[in-house]
Amino acid sequence: MKYDCLIVDDEIELANNTGEYLNMFGIQTYVCYNKKECEDFFRNNEVSLILLDINLPDGSGFELCKDLRNNTDIPILFISARNTDDDKIIALNIGGDDYIEKPYSLGVLLAKIKVMLKRFSKESNSNGTKRYDDGNLVVNYNEQKVWVREHELKLTALEFKLLTYLIDNRGKLITKEELFDNVWNDKFTQDGTLNVHIRRLRMLIEEDANNPKYIITVWKGGYRFIGK
Repeated sequence: MKYDCLIVDDEIELANNTGEYLNMFGIQTYVCYNKKECEDFFRNNEVSLILLDINLPDGSGFELCKDLRNNTDIPILFISARNTDDDKIIALNIGGDDYIEKPYSLGVLLAKIKVMLKRFSKESNSNGTKRYDDGNLVVNYNEQKVWVREHELKLTALEFKLLTYLIDNRGKLITKEELFDNVWNDKFTQDGTLNVHIRRLRMLIEEDANNPKYIITVWKGGYRFIGK
């Protein structure tokens, strides 16, 4: 069966209430309370978005995210009461698309989920045939694949969208607000989330992430992609 949203959270009452709220607004949602139930879910079901807690009774949400990223690039939104910067950075670096702290507003969560589902649907149905190739970095838009020095990289759907937006606007100053509007399509995303994703892209495509040649930071402005 195909669902819109999967919640993986051991706070049973919160998970159930969130699931009921999302279902009420047409987001078909399934709830799991631990890592094993999530793994069992994927044996017979598909989903377009995952809400994932960090603290699970039979393992870490971080571990589960890593496992999921071996098989899927669907959006993963971490939901957790853990609010340190280290937790957020780890969550985004291992493949999470965003991070929401508990307690969260159901209205804000619903708005974010709708945006992420819309974005994922567009990416899944894209039939573009564009290609970028500068002899070092190669991007196949149609297959959503990226190579650096003939080595294929593994990017999430959001990372791929961020990279291709930068490439499509190469040479231009791209503000953070523009990236929030056109990559995340989301007014609720924070600077920290963007910064982590930019850092991860640099680690993947740059020869030296600390001295980038592709993605340049423009002080008090945003970013500029330098390429062919």
